[in-house]
Amino acid sequence: MSKAELLTLGDPRLAPSSRLGDAWAAITSVAEPTQWNTRARMRSLLEDRPDPLDRRERPGHLTGSALVVDAEAARTLVLFHTKLRIWVQPGGHADGDANLAAVALREASEETGITGLRVWSTAVDLDIHHVDPPNEDGHDHHDVRFLVIAPADARVRANHESQDQRWVTESELLDLGVDEGLARLARRGLRVARGLIAPG
Repeated sequence: MSKAELLTLGDPRLAPSSRLGDAWAAITSVAEPTQWNTRARMRSLLEDRPDPLDRRERPGHLTGSALVVDAEAARTLVLFHTKLRIWVQPGGHADGDANLAAVALREASEETGITGLRVWSTAVDLDIHHVDPPNEDGHDHHDVRFLVIAPADARVRANHESQDQRWVTESELLDLGVDEGLARLARRGLRVARGLIAPG
């Protein structure tokens, strides 16, 4: 994608891809110097592992997630994850799809049930974190994170993957005890969202 813009489900630019170069393009779109080490680790994953888009790949694999922001760019939606027992943003495994913006939008749509979501086609954050799901071996998620904007009439109809859902401000998010990666994502994503939604 040559120019960043808001895309909806069904847009041809969100078509599935098997090209690792597309995943790398999403990763390198995050230009923050503080993320260069994370980018380098993700590059190693792409170069050294046979199938970094497969959830069975160990010691880790690519995922895509979404900071879902309300139409006023004031609050973000977090989910209390049924298995992990923590507050998280929507997201999930690439499952073979290197179009990580599409992965993020698909996961946000499935996990929140909100219709009319739009994804900013450029990633806003990168994060590598360890997960220990029940009945699985611990492994790393190499997470490429996107801003997703909800419509003004958004109604949450979450699926079984979460036990609770909340729209929260940035300060309320911190009160939930989220990790630094999610706090950083909220800062960056809300800043981008406010730029897109600003009057005029």
